Amino acid sequence: MRAVVQRVSRARVVVDGRVTGEIAAGVMVLLGVSRADAAGTAAGFAEKVAHLRIFDDEQGKMNRSLIETGGAALVVSQFTLYGDARGGRRPSYIEAAAPEAAKALYEEFVAALRGLGVRCETGIFQARMAVELTNDGPVTILLDSEKAF
Repeated sequence: MRAVVQRVSRARVVVDGRVTGEIAAGVMVLLGVSRADAAGTAAGFAEKVAHLRIFDDEQGKMNRSLIETGGAALVVSQFTLYGDARGGRRPSYIEAAAPEAAKALYEEFVAALRGLGVRCETGIFQARMAVELTNDGPVTILLDSEKAF
């Protein structure tokens, strides 16, 4: 799995003119699932996101987690995180999971976040979405379950 995690003061996703998910303070998570991901990967990844210390404490240091702050998460699936453009101008998505497998692990990730007590909103899997957010900081963290970065 790969994720782009952004600390936000607000975020929302719109599909066909309708808001499908909206949060105030918390994190925006763009989530990609690879062909190599298996059941169980999502739960560990959700744990990592929920406990990332990217929110300010009383001294202004990034020392608090999403769980500690009571923030929410807006999770949007994004297979293009596995786009490989090293070979030319058109990215290859061969490492991205097939839609059925990706949807199951995406839903497992969302369920795991909710199981940790995080209020979680989502987009619609495989829909064309308009994502709006205000990055707070800005703070943006890249995560990869295989620790490629």
